Amino acid sequence: MHHALIPGQTTLSDWRAIWRGAVPALDPSCLAAVGAGADAVAVILSRGEPVYGINTGFGKLASIRIGNDQLEVLQRNIVLSHAAGVGAPMPVAVARLMMALKLASLAQGVSGVRPSTLTMLETMVQRDLIPVVPAQGSVGASGDLAPLAHMVAAMMGVGEIITAGITRPADVALAAAGLAPVVLGPKEGLALLNGTQFSTAYALAGLFEAEALLAAGLINGALSTDAARGSDTPFDPRIHAVRRHAGQIEVAATLRTLMQGSAIRASHLVGDERVQDPYCLRCQPQVMGAVLTLLRQAAATLETEASGVTDNPLIFVRPDGTAEALSGGNFHAEPVAFAADMIALALCEIGSLAERRIAMLIDPALSGLPAFLTQHPGLNSGFMIPQVTAAALVSENKQRATPSSVDSIPTSANQEDHVSMAAHGARRLLDMAPNTAAVLGIELLAAAQACDFHAPLASSPPLEAARAALRRHVPHLDEDRYFAPDIAAATGIIRNGSLAAAIAPLALPTLG
Repeated sequence: MHHALIPGQTTLSDWRAIWRGAVPALDPSCLAAVGAGADAVAVILSRGEPVYGINTGFGKLASIRIGNDQLEVLQRNIVLSHAAGVGAPMPVAVARLMMALKLASLAQGVSGVRPSTLTMLETMVQRDLIPVVPAQGSVGASGDLAPLAHMVAAMMGVGEIITAGITRPADVALAAAGLAPVVLGPKEGLALLNGTQFSTAYALAGLFEAEALLAAGLINGALSTDAARGSDTPFDPRIHAVRRHAGQIEVAATLRTLMQGSAIRASHLVGDERVQDPYCLRCQPQVMGAVLTLLRQAAATLETEASGVTDNPLIFVRPDGTAEALSGGNFHAEPVAFAADMIALALCEIGSLAERRIAMLIDPALSGLPAFLTQHPGLNSGFMIPQVTAAALVSENKQRATPSSVDSIPTSANQEDHVSMAAHGARRLLDMAPNTAAVLGIELLAAAQACDFHAPLASSPPLEAARAALRRHVPHLDEDRYFAPDIAAATGIIRNGSLAAAIAPLALPTLG
């Protein structure tokens, strides 16, 4: 089923649906504005004036005038020369998202592309003709030039296309689909390869991964609190109301709801001599609430970016029908770079707090549970090394979380002298998210194992449902066994949404 995109009015839920596999379809009402923008390019050309990107060279070569008889060659050359990416190809799902973002941008009618060119891009994404795009080579200004050039080259029948998991030469794949390679008109090559869609696609993908990991982190955190016979007093609404942070208030409410009705919690309401739990339990609303707030800010930025137009120059039609091309800098991806850095910090902290809870659970001095959560420590190592694995992944994420947005390097003979590094900042998120997911998978295993020691006492209904979702795949650890498959299974139910689905209809915080 197609998912309608209304240019300029796309929402986070639109992009989330496409990320999950929905097929984008432009609202056909946009084609009139697209046609008017293409007509405006013809009008501008007829005036015989030099206009950047239409009849001039590019970047530092903008002062070189190109004759009207060479404009098609100019557009073809910019695509081929800029298709200079290296490295592994983009994941197909991210490339699809990038194509959809480019559609929504061009369809607003100020980029100067023809309706037929826009339709070609839409048809390719709808028929699962996904360009093979090397993922390295963009500095996040002047747009994501190299990766987008590879996308456009595939439209021209150059490079490679992957469809149904099979990679073929682009011209062969287009022919098999009954499509002729596009021949770019004036301005079209530049419009297609200029913009922030590569960076934004990766940032949105990282955001949606982080959203799922935040939800899993809250379930795990509540389960670990019960497993350690921790208190739910730190989640009392009065504590959070006086600090006033909305994310903190919402997270505390979620944790209270997750633990409500726990027989384990009820068993130590009276007579427990502990005064305060470790920070990894007690400060969950403050840490995860701040994560929620940060991710919502990143989401707002990316939702705005995804609805905007980010190529250059832009074509505007005046009320009297005349047109002008305005050169600006909407291709500069600084907002995306900042958002990606925020998501990286959030991923880092979700994993960091979870690892501390794992360390607490396996330490009998802190948890009161058997050492390393095994009935026979010494003969068995239990959860000793999974905690080491979690620590390694957390440290790796800390190194990856160094802000990218503070870096810049001059390009194009110093014409493009400040860049955002949004592409790198967004790309790393899809490496960080699996690390965080694996840490959460290890915690889920540890928390479920720890709760087993409290039998016959049960946790709350939602937490028992979460534990049952794990136990369908991973049994209790009686004696040491080959551990990697257990971690893979637990990580899988976190990444595929099964853990969050298990506690339905209880709602977890979302980003919008």
